[in-house]
Order: sequence, then structure tokens, then C-alpha cells
Amino acid sequence: MATALVNTDLGSLPLTTRGKVRDIYSIGDRELLFVATDRISAFDHVLATGIPDKGRILTQLSLFWFDVLNDTVKNHVLTADAAQFPPVLEPYRDQLAGRSMIVRRAQMLPVECVVRAYISGSGWKDYQANGSICGIRLPAGLRESDRLPEPIFTPAAKIHTGGHDENISFDDVVSAVGADHANELRRLTLEIFDKASRHAENRGLVLADTKFEFGLIDGEIVLADEVLTPDSSRYWPANAYAPGGPQPSFDKQYVRDYLESIRWNKQAPAPGLPPEVVERTHEKYLEAFRLITGRTTL
Repeated sequence: MATALVNTDLGSLPLTTRGKVRDIYSIGDRELLFVATDRISAFDHVLATGIPDKGRILTQLSLFWFDVLNDTVKNHVLTADAAQFPPVLEPYRDQLAGRSMIVRRAQMLPVECVVRAYISGSGWKDYQANGSICGIRLPAGLRESDRLPEPIFTPAAKIHTGGHDENISFDDVVSAVGADHANELRRLTLEIFDKASRHAENRGLVLADTKFEFGLIDGEIVLADEVLTPDSSRYWPANAYAPGGPQPSFDKQYVRDYLESIRWNKQAPAPGLPPEVVERTHEKYLEAFRLITGRTTL
């Protein structure tokens, strides 16, 4: 297994954002370089140990979905071929290959466009508290992980101060971006989800929920950031689906389980991970990639 890339340093290229996973660099006035590192976070903290190849897996999955969805919604990707990157990036090609893409700058809309077809995670907690999610009333008597009567648009406000994003109502989306954009975001989110969930079903997966980010380029809404990866989506193996509790998933569950087992107080500094947890998490991400794309290699 390769060595994890947890930090990037591209010399004089300006770093604009260092997120939990992605490092974003400025390339002139109209373009950005997105680099998906192998960092992994849990309980809102980036851990001391990375997961080798995680950034490549996330990037290749996003590129796969951008391509699948291209006739449904435009996106911000210009190229992910490191051989076509500007000369200033040539010294870093080996570091960037497979885990980076050059994108058009977009005016990002301040809404996480979440869609849920099953009741799980924070949606399950909201439902237990008040019988609804984001102001949408749901039938009584639902169990954790039950399928909803139909997928629902349950947006969240983007919060960049380290905490969880906050569920908001559709009226809040209208207030944030205007009625026209709010309606288009809801329509696109549900349409994309429908297409993606049918693909997942054909690959033996349940797509329980996911979140999208959109931005404006020349006044047009485009799909941006990462798309339908295990970091932004809840995938379950269809042959193991059994409502009434949590489901096995293709994400960082091994990491969360380990952190709970050592009784970490969920405060900085975050601990590292033992090799066996790193290996099992790597295998889970790779399995998701193979199932979704049908490809055996990155």
C-alpha cells in the first residue's frame, strides 16, 4: 500500500483553502486546482494518520460521476489530466496525478443540497425529536434506516467554523439564494439523485443519502466540489439492508468504531490510527470505487 499524502506544498502557488480533505490552490483569476489529500476526519477533527490512496479514490469517483451526470447538469471541471496542467505544476506531477483537477472558479452557493431516500444519521435524530426533517413532516412509526415514501430535499447551511452543518428549511434556502435558484437547486438535486440511485441499485448498492454543492459560473448553476463519494454519501450494500438500526456502509465506520473503542474525548489533538484500521478503511473505500465504477484499478 502506498504512503498517505496528508499535506501538499506546491511551492509558490497560492494556497487558498485547506479543508478537511482538499487543498485548493489559485491558478490565475479564473481557475483553481483541487487536490484531494489522504487526510481523514472523524467527529469534526482531522486525524493524525491518513488513508493511502483515499484522495485518488475520491477524485476518480467524482470524475466518474461528473461524466455520468454531464447530460443532466454542467460542472466546473476543466481537466484532471496532469499532463495538461500548466508548466508551473510540472515539478509536482507525480504528487498530483490521479488526485487533482483544474476547475473553473465558481461563485459557490451557501447551501449544502442534501437529499435523503432513507432515514438515517442526523435525519433520524431530527425525526425522533419532532417527526420531521427540515420542516418536512414524515409518516409516524418510521424505523431507523427505513426507506422514505419518496426522496426529500433537506438542505443545510454551510458552516465553516468546524461544527456540523445545520439543517435548514426550504424557506431558508429561498432567503439565502432567492426563489428561482432555490427551486432550481431542489429540482437538480432530486434529478441527480434519481439518476445516481438507479445506477447504484444496478451495482448492488443502496444510495441512502448524499449532499451536493453548486455554484454559479456566468450566471449558470453548475455542480462543483466532490460528487457522490463515500465522504459525501451514505452507501449501503443492498444484500445486507435490514431497517431497524444502523446499516453497514462504505465509509469511515472502522475509524469511528476504533475512536469510540479507545474512548477518545473528541477534542484536539486527534489521535493516529493503527495499521489494521488504516488497511480496513482503505479496503472499504477501494471496494466502493470498484462497485460504483465497475473498474478494478484507479
